[in-house]
Amino acid sequence: MTRSWGRRRAEDACGALDRYAYAFLAGGRRRVVESAVVALTEQGVLSLRATRLCPTGEVRSTHAVEHAVIAACPRSKRVQEVIDTVGRSQPLDDLARQLVCLGLLSGRRQRTTRAGRWLLAAAASEGSLPRYVLEGPAALATGPVRHGLLSATAIPDGLGRTLRRMGKALDDDHSSLTDSTPGGGTGGCGGSSGGD
Repeated sequence: MTRSWGRRRAEDACGALDRYAYAFLAGGRRRVVESAVVALTEQGVLSLRATRLCPTGEVRSTHAVEHAVIAACPRSKRVQEVIDTVGRSQPLDDLARQLVCLGLLSGRRQRTTRAGRWLLAAAASEGSLPRYVLEGPAALATGPVRHGLLSATAIPDGLGRTLRRMGKALDDDHSSLTDSTPGGGTGGCGGSSGGD
């Protein structure tokens, strides 16, 4: 009886959900932002080259998630920074709260519930949603948007982020030593001078 009630509740919720709600159920906050980036590039509002997003046109959308993505990159910005910023934004918090209230997402860990998985399976069998919403950027055709989204990687928090920055700084210092040594040498320590 509980099982049928959960399905009935999911079926009732189906009409109230948009593509971003399905994206949240399929892949969490990251998938929502990725789906918004794809939608906005398809509309011509954003362009994605390498791993940078740039605004290119007028905003024609009224969806809160899309507005959050556009607001996160007023000029050229790395895709991962946009994903991180929008992933913690109010529109995504509101979407998560809505899905929890509908019983499609667990409250604490924000994992898809059985009713949510059933709803995703139904949407996949209908084929009414773009594949990237359910499967992620890997479902996109080869091109700059697919490459840019798949190349974006999360920067670890705390110590991991600090160590990564230090590693980049050391790489930059090392490359400047090798490039600026007079006489085309390799720079650095421990080289011999040719002897007496």
